[in-house]
Amino acid sequence: MSTTASRRSSSTLDTVRTLLERPLASYQLVLGTTGLLLGLGLIMVLSASSVFALRVYGNSFEIFGRQAIFAVVGLVAMVIAMRIPLARVRQLARPALLVVVLLIGLTFTPLGMDINGNRNWIPLFAGFNLQPSEFAKLAIVLWIADLYTRRHRHLGTPRYVITPVVPIAGAVSGLVVFQKDLGTAVILFAIIAGMLWVAGLPLKPMLGFGAGLVVLLLFFVATAQHRVDRFMSFLNPMADPEQSGYQAIKAMMGFARGGFWGLGLGSSRQKWGALPEAHTDFILAVIGEELGLAGSLVILVLFCLLAYTGFRIAHRSRDRFARYLAAGITIWLTTQAVINIGMVLGMLPVIGVPLPLISYGGSSMIATLAALGLLANCATTEPGAARALSTSRRAKARKKQRTVGR
Repeated sequence: MSTTASRRSSSTLDTVRTLLERPLASYQLVLGTTGLLLGLGLIMVLSASSVFALRVYGNSFEIFGRQAIFAVVGLVAMVIAMRIPLARVRQLARPALLVVVLLIGLTFTPLGMDINGNRNWIPLFAGFNLQPSEFAKLAIVLWIADLYTRRHRHLGTPRYVITPVVPIAGAVSGLVVFQKDLGTAVILFAIIAGMLWVAGLPLKPMLGFGAGLVVLLLFFVATAQHRVDRFMSFLNPMADPEQSGYQAIKAMMGFARGGFWGLGLGSSRQKWGALPEAHTDFILAVIGEELGLAGSLVILVLFCLLAYTGFRIAHRSRDRFARYLAAGITIWLTTQAVINIGMVLGMLPVIGVPLPLISYGGSSMIATLAALGLLANCATTEPGAARALSTSRRAKARKKQRTVGR
């Protein structure tokens, strides 16, 4: 029996290995995980926001409808990002960073708007708002990837790795800090640190950068009492169960009620006003309550698969810019997912970071889908991928012509 089981296991591994060796494996994995996460996210936003939307807007589908619009716009951006030549993407890197900096600057003028104490929004129309700092994540990744591609012959010297990445990208991150958006600032600093590591910065400067970053973040936390309270509540949520520890406790209660299989889709009790931000930063708690540990593990596995695929592309790509770009996007999305999951589980302080493709939010959704489109684009630079994709598209076009001809 053990021999039979061993053969089946070996056969399964051989099948997986064969599938991963296909030229379009990474490309298809990016599209597949993106589609599954997006679909699950839309379903859970509908469930988690229905009560809040009915109470505030008089329509249970109001927030879901907005998220669906964001998803459509994001998918259009994703398709464009998949088709645009990477050489053209490189040309857009510096202008994109400049535009993002200008938009962030506008938030400090009367055009900016405060939401939940963070001044990082620009009102648009029909109740829609733009959050430039979400696009800063993609802009910084693009700019650093382009810079390191141009400097690849000099990256063995630490100063070429550090400058001007740390001063310029750090300044952009500093603007986000002044917006009082600690969560987005942490993600931006993580992107910078990750790209320094990818470029091969030696251990000692990396440790110095990391230590400086920790000191800076602790200083920022210490400048506001509500941030100190949140940080201390992470250590012991029960010390202040009605204020700073409230969200963490309610999230844990949701997971506890959900058990392994969950209460069923739409059956959450926390979303009835007990859990703040149930459809945004803390949507994973609603998933845990309604779909249980099983549903939460599905989300976790999909993010792990996306992270594996992104780093696989960065390792296998023949294009230097694509390697840096894929690594940067993967570092961004993986770090953001880890921080959000850790935050909801009470393992990290609450700093207001959305779960990519799952949490409600237009700017986050559009920026993330555009980035995933670029990641899929990078996947076509793997050996044999571009030819296989071209062959597949021609075959589909011929099949469509034959169908129309009938």
